[in-house]
Amino acid sequence: MYCFRREPKLSKSQENFLLEESRKVAALNGKRLGLQDDKDLKFLLRGCHLLKIKSSSWKRERFYKLQEDCKTIWQESKKMLRSPESQLFSIEDIQDVRPGHKTEGMEKYARDVPECRCFSIIFKDQRKNLDLIASSEVDASHWVTGLRKIIDRSNSMNQKQKLKHWIHACLWKADKNKDNKMSFKELKNFLKEINIHIDDSYARQIFEKCDTSQTDTLEDDEIEEFYKILTERNEIDQIFVKHSGGEETMSLGHLERFLREVQHEDGAGPELALSLIERYEPNETVKQGKCMTKDGFLMYLLSADGNIFNKAHTQVYQDMGQPLSHYYISSSHNTYLMEDQLRGPSSTEAYIRALTKGCRCVELDCWDGPNSEPVIYHGYTFTSKILFCDAIKAIKNYAFKTSPYPVIISLENHCSLEQQKTMAYHLHTIFEDMLLVAPIESKTNCFPSPEQLKGKILVKGKKLSPETEEVSDEDEAAEMEDETVKSEVEKKRMSDKLKLAKELSDTVVYCKSVHFQGFSDTTPQAFDEMSSFSEGKALKLAQESGNSFIHHNVGHLSRVYPAGWRTDSSNYNPVDMWNVGCQIVALNFQSKGAEMDIHQGLFQENGFCGYVLKPEFLRDEHSKFNPKSITEGPWWTPKKLQVTVISGQQLPKVNKSKNSIVDPRVMVEIQGVQRDNEKKQTRVIDNNGFNPMWQETFEFEIDVPKLALVRFMVEDFDLSTKNDFIGQFTAPFTSLKQGYRHIHLVTRNGDQYPSATLFVHINILD
Repeated sequence: MYCFRREPKLSKSQENFLLEESRKVAALNGKRLGLQDDKDLKFLLRGCHLLKIKSSSWKRERFYKLQEDCKTIWQESKKMLRSPESQLFSIEDIQDVRPGHKTEGMEKYARDVPECRCFSIIFKDQRKNLDLIASSEVDASHWVTGLRKIIDRSNSMNQKQKLKHWIHACLWKADKNKDNKMSFKELKNFLKEINIHIDDSYARQIFEKCDTSQTDTLEDDEIEEFYKILTERNEIDQIFVKHSGGEETMSLGHLERFLREVQHEDGAGPELALSLIERYEPNETVKQGKCMTKDGFLMYLLSADGNIFNKAHTQVYQDMGQPLSHYYISSSHNTYLMEDQLRGPSSTEAYIRALTKGCRCVELDCWDGPNSEPVIYHGYTFTSKILFCDAIKAIKNYAFKTSPYPVIISLENHCSLEQQKTMAYHLHTIFEDMLLVAPIESKTNCFPSPEQLKGKILVKGKKLSPETEEVSDEDEAAEMEDETVKSEVEKKRMSDKLKLAKELSDTVVYCKSVHFQGFSDTTPQAFDEMSSFSEGKALKLAQESGNSFIHHNVGHLSRVYPAGWRTDSSNYNPVDMWNVGCQIVALNFQSKGAEMDIHQGLFQENGFCGYVLKPEFLRDEHSKFNPKSITEGPWWTPKKLQVTVISGQQLPKVNKSKNSIVDPRVMVEIQGVQRDNEKKQTRVIDNNGFNPMWQETFEFEIDVPKLALVRFMVEDFDLSTKNDFIGQFTAPFTSLKQGYRHIHLVTRNGDQYPSATLFVHINILD
């Protein structure tokens, strides 16, 4: 990493030389981003003082500057014990840059500062937002526009450009004296930085091969040569030679055959082959000759066209005109929490993060607050409180930024009549036309479709019957999701009835909360009445009455939520609930782990819109499907999945110790109906996270492929402690592409790593 220790004083000429070298590096990296001579980039590279805000009493001036790698921001710190690394953050870790008063911190502590001088940096992980005030509107604009440009350009780079940019950034980090040359000692540091361990004699051999000037340092073209040796992909060279007929370039005919026979591409004719040459071949002469070089072939394999995830499924491709109950709906539990549900902070930011991650059903636990304003928090705990109206504003602003399809707000109402009326007032005045206040059409026996409800917000909650102004307390207690809250409410119960304000009741149109009375043909539940189930209750019903549960979920919505004992906000596996057609399977979005990986894996399908159409046998009210006992039927379409894990690329260093190198191992796991669940793993590769090679093949038999998800997980093996998670990728089995494919790994938080990939071969047989 960067070194900020006190160095011997430099002469003026040495300082000027290093300054000039630093400018050259910055210019080169700016050029790589396509931002050469950009005024915003130049401003960020110079840096400036900004006012950092944490509370009404904590406001400090700090210096912020973009480093020459154009990937890292350095922030001044007054803390004596802070390590140099802790003063840096990567642009890759930034989720969003918001101008104005768009965070809770800015709303609370910077209301008196003009919005044009304020901006906030939102991070991808659980890190707190960075709220900043510039000394002028111009400075704030440079920061907001400059950071957004760098993020956009970084995201739009192809994989090869990302790799080159990353390697040069690592070289710059390893170049301790910033002379733009690489000594052998610096080279060894660089190899550690990129997560590869090779013995000294081999490192020296490569070093001497590249050091053609024999100066005992590498510079300019020599560094480029070293970079080329380092990034050779022998496994891809072998595939290229085999399928190009041993020629230097791959002809249009050879590429067409490769796409048809190896990649199993639909419609793999000359048009598709030619379009890939046009898109990915960097050599213009070769492109004119309708051929492809090894470079072009690698760029194709690293692109969206060479991805394991079907490119067509990154768009909304499913029928969005079916009833709402025919879809899985991305759903969050205790959405207001940033951490655990005993002492964790509540925040409007949690709603923004969930909605940005494609969530379409959010939860609000509402309680009486001071000054007649309802608040949201986890009742009878030490979690902090937020105003109901602030949560509604955040939902309004972000509801349809990621997806145009409807958002359901699930109200758990503990408020007095007076504050319920305030809730209804806020719902109407803040949401305005977004709030659904009447049925879409006169037909009253089934739900409208997500297409018909585009841009609408639906309220799930209690609704008064025409003949009564009260709902039963027994009913309300049954709907309460947390056992502690339920028992406390029952202790406090003063009467047999709980008052419900008509104004709030009227906001509920299609999602009327009722206590589940069982699967009954004699007194069928109205289609717009929905029940909530704890994970335990839902699992019991799935195991004992799976087929009845499926029939119920064809025409009704079901919401499942985590058990009350999960005070750490951990999650259950959603797959068992999806297998019986439950739509609103709510998870704690603030908690990371395999369960959220699986959730994000399912919902990346269908354009990440938050709605995924259930398989047809879960939409048929006469279906005989039961996930616990698989018999023959339209769901039984057995497949054999053969996965060869070939290699890994640029796996990130998870242990931050300077000398640690990743020892990676890959798990391949099937999640679906119980008989399809299986997990297999590769051997461990010692000391190589840069380009580990496995070449191991696994075979899985899958009976119900339409319910199966495939998860690839990479971990850093450790004999003495728990293995560290490195990255993962999960996708529905039906979204997998065959042939040679790259898997672009994502972080625990669900964000894609810039250059970490697995290279695999996929074969699917009937």
